[in-house]
Amino acid sequence: MPVTDVRHDVNARTLTIVADFAAPPARIWQVYADPRQLERVWGPPSYPATVVDHDLRPGGRVNYFMTGPEGDKHAGYWQVQTVDEPSGFTFEDGFADLDFTPNTAMPVSTNEYRFVAHEGGTRATYVSTYATAEGLQQVLDMGIVEGASSAINQIDGILTTG
Repeated sequence: MPVTDVRHDVNARTLTIVADFAAPPARIWQVYADPRQLERVWGPPSYPATVVDHDLRPGGRVNYFMTGPEGDKHAGYWQVQTVDEPSGFTFEDGFADLDFTPNTAMPVSTNEYRFVAHEGGTRATYVSTYATAEGLQQVLDMGIVEGASSAINQIDGILTTG
């Protein structure tokens, strides 16, 4: 499994996931830059993602929804802040209504994804920061650690099958 470490710090309002992949940073970057590959890893296996809009550049937006096992849909968005291809990017990730209007009743996280060469492959570090400790706790209670870890662990399948 690629995920090697998961930490959350309620005082700092952060969730950090570290994963190691047997591919160069440019290949890991491509997983996020290509909407069809992103769909295969953004949601956990039981909640696959569909990427509707994908503009991975500063000021761009990515709109997506996940479909649950009962056919229920849950929308979200990224508001892209910075892009440093192939080393990573930053973005705000939020929950949305099905028309992709931000759901302001749910927490928004500021995210930094970094991909660096490490031991012949890539070490990916995913850091999500929430505005409040309560927002972080809310997503922890929703199962974000398990969901995000299982989603990231799907990347290995893309690396072997293309």
